[in-house]
Amino acid sequence: MNNSLTRPLAVVTGASSGIGYELAKQFAQNGFDLLVTATGPGINEAAQAFEKLGAKVETVQADLATYDGVETLYNLIKATNRPLDAIAINAGVGVGGDFARETDLKDELNLINLNVVSSVHLAKRVVKDMVERGKGRILFTSSIVSQMPSPFQAVYAASKAFVHSFSEAIRNELKDTGVTVTALMPGATETNFFHRAGLDDTKVGSDKKDDPALVAKQGFEALMAGKDSVLAESLKTKIQGTVSQFLPDTVTAEQNRKLNEPGSANK
Repeated sequence: MNNSLTRPLAVVTGASSGIGYELAKQFAQNGFDLLVTATGPGINEAAQAFEKLGAKVETVQADLATYDGVETLYNLIKATNRPLDAIAINAGVGVGGDFARETDLKDELNLINLNVVSSVHLAKRVVKDMVERGKGRILFTSSIVSQMPSPFQAVYAASKAFVHSFSEAIRNELKDTGVTVTALMPGATETNFFHRAGLDDTKVGSDKKDDPALVAKQGFEALMAGKDSVLAESLKTKIQGTVSQFLPDTVTAEQNRKLNEPGSANK
């Protein structure tokens, strides 16, 4: 990248598809250059779409579920020799199924490494630089399920509860530094998440879902406004998220069981 560029720089993880792809488009459309990452080669094709929106784009294929993957990304951020104005820590994965009898421990530990460990690791690296500069914006992709237990997505929901609590806590720590932290809390969104998580035969996997472009737009706007969190995108999601705050966990767990239980798509 040309160091003389005056456009701000944003990093988006998990940017080859879904919400991450749409977040990267939001940044590109709003005058940012990009450093984007994903595990597969699809990130290079995605970058071409972002460049058509006027952004200068660098890509990196890295497995952020590993320590070395996060360090590789951070080293490339530093190598741009540009201040990091914003980062969307979005990369994540789900695992669906009965915890005791169906799911694989290796998959769940990988989920924790990506959704939880890498979020902390990457935030730890970039936030120090932002604080030193006195400016920066961090967006974590949390989830509406961060507010409620989610049977048959038990580890995933717990990982998002961690991310949400973490984002709110460091937001408070950083309140006088010029660095803001925002949690994006989408509901069920039309991405490949449900297929990859093995949730195709569930009610939540088969029902109509929110538009990832609108989810990303609301997330970007909340980030730029310095908000603490945003429920996105549909009215249904906003109502579900608001109501869940007033219901006992036993009630919301039973509600989510009906959505996530294998075979519930046909009920």
